[in-house]
Amino acid sequence: MDKKELAKLEGYLRRTFNNHAISVRARMKKTDSAEVYLGEEFIGIIHVDDEDGDRSFNFTMAILDVDLED
Repeated sequence: MDKKELAKLEGYLRRTFNNHAISVRARMKKTDSAEVYLGEEFIGIIHVDDEDGDRSFNFTMAILDVDLED
C-alpha cells in the first residue's frame, strides 16, 4: 500500500466510526497490510485482498477477554 491508499483508508475509517483519532500506518517490511491505531493504541490490521481481479481490504481486530472485564 502506498501513502495515498493509506490516507484513503484512514479517511474512510474516520468517517465510518466518526473518530479522528484513528490512524492507518504502514508496516515495516510489509506492503500487503497496514496497522490501525486509535490514538497511540494499536487496534488492528488491514490486509489487502487482490484476488479475483478486485482490490478489497479486510480489517481484523482482536479483542482479548481481559479487555471485556469491567
